[in-house]
Amino acid sequence: MAIEIIGTGRGIPPTRLTNDDLAMKLDTSDEWIRSHTGICARHIADEATACSDLALEAARQALAMVVQQEGGSGNEALVEAALSLDVIVLGTATPDYLGCPSTACVVQDKLGARNAAALDITAGCSGFIYGLEIAAGLLGIGSGRKRALVIGSDILSRFVDWTDRGMCILFGDGAGAAIVEKTENPSTGPGKRGLLRTILGADGSGTEHLIMRRGGSRNPYKTGELVDIPPHIEMNGQAVYNFAVKRVTETIEKLLSQEHITIDDVSRIVPHQANARIVQAAGKRLGIPEEKFFLNIQEYANTSAASIPIALDELNRTGSLHKGDLVMTIGFGGGLTYGGNLIIW
Repeated sequence: MAIEIIGTGRGIPPTRLTNDDLAMKLDTSDEWIRSHTGICARHIADEATACSDLALEAARQALAMVVQQEGGSGNEALVEAALSLDVIVLGTATPDYLGCPSTACVVQDKLGARNAAALDITAGCSGFIYGLEIAAGLLGIGSGRKRALVIGSDILSRFVDWTDRGMCILFGDGAGAAIVEKTENPSTGPGKRGLLRTILGADGSGTEHLIMRRGGSRNPYKTGELVDIPPHIEMNGQAVYNFAVKRVTETIEKLLSQEHITIDDVSRIVPHQANARIVQAAGKRLGIPEEKFFLNIQEYANTSAASIPIALDELNRTGSLHKGDLVMTIGFGGGLTYGGNLIIW
């Protein structure tokens, strides 16, 4: 049995905020942001849009792709496709609500996927990588489950300090989704398909390096308290950079070694889109040509758990991924967490 990605989608807010737009409000410039991050623009959700709304759009696009591939069309086919889902796994650091209900449950209801179990996971920007492995486990032999929806969705613009020019330039909003199915194709040997291997890891000693301090049970708001600054992400940029480069290089090496392959066997590496310099540094250490990595950070900035599935959908819809291609995903994020997947498309 193979665990295969059979459909992808993304939900991107229409409002586009360029570096020049930011330079009109902050002491920064397009040239500085581009040279230090690789970012040219980001998309920002309006006040009426929540995490689940972007996730729902990505999910509907992914389901529509599956329906089209199966020869169906129309709303009735989409309804049936939603009913075929057994599991919804949603990675996010910016859920609709604190604690409950899960954002996955909100999406389940709006999507009409009433046969699906639903859960959120909090693994920061590694959320989609974790989510794929969790979905694969839930679709395991003997489970009776066949099809899962894995989503990464974040609205980070609500949780940045827009007066902090070093932080607010980095983030954007978006969602990406993948439909994952247990198929009759082999997962090992000749003709193998789907999710081959996953590495997951964490280093909780780095919790202070990427954190939202306020609002949880550790540091709740108190009655009568005046809040000058809403909850926002705090980051030790140098520490996260060092962690990311180290873990990205280690994870790539481990995936190749454990699968007994070389980088030449990999068609594409799809990294978390946090900073182009991290990807460039990791590639240089391993001697991997930059063109092996797929980057769309210039348009979307850092969308956290959404960045990898957004990139996968872009590759998929532009015809850049072909059946049999070996794809590697690599991510890192708050926690601190990290991981990677090897997938035969």
